[in-house]
Amino acid sequence: MLSAFDAAEQDARGADLGGGILTHMRFVDRTGAGEALAEALSGRVEGDDPVVLGIPRGGVVVAAAVARALELPLDVVVPRKLGAPHNPELGIGAIAPGVRVLDVRMVRALGVSRAYIEEEVARQEAEIARRMQTYRVGRPPLELEGRLVHIVDDGVATGGTAIAAVRWAKARNAQRVALAVPVAPPQTLAALSREADEVVALEAPSGFGSVGEWYERFDQTSDEEVIGLLAGGGTVG
Repeated sequence: MLSAFDAAEQDARGADLGGGILTHMRFVDRTGAGEALAEALSGRVEGDDPVVLGIPRGGVVVAAAVARALELPLDVVVPRKLGAPHNPELGIGAIAPGVRVLDVRMVRALGVSRAYIEEEVARQEAEIARRMQTYRVGRPPLELEGRLVHIVDDGVATGGTAIAAVRWAKARNAQRVALAVPVAPPQTLAALSREADEVVALEAPSGFGSVGEWYERFDQTSDEEVIGLLAGGGTVG
């Protein structure tokens, strides 16, 4: 297990052991990654009435495994990436309910207009509202005030949506906000450590590529699967 502060140091050591190269862990699937993450978190969930929040969609699978193993309540936080004009896969920022995070350098480099940003924010806010209504099926969100909140995803690349999720939890007066992921690049973990009270990652490879590369099975998660996991993935509370 690596914190944001020692991940870069370990990766930079070159991992030369007896002339061989230390390889990083690949997870079988999201459930297996969540079980491994739960083991790493087992001594970090005492006090402050802890709760686990998954980032949909795939992050909820990981979060449900964590919540089951640690017998903690499970809920969701729904941040959304703000896509660039003509290239929605390229992020220029992220939002969560009441929170907006912009990559100012990217916005300036691409010449993104304020009008486009407002239109994209409105589109993603509508999708957040749809997902929240769909996933909770009428259940109210868990109260976060005064609690230890573990935000869980299946991995982090650039970190924009994770930052939005952390700020959202803090805005709801969580006592502490920890971000826990199976894998993320060291530079992203360093940035996230400035936002969350604690950052935990099982793997922090410098040759990151994409989150999916670190799983043997990385199938798309459906809304129906998220609904089922939230209905039975954690304890009540």
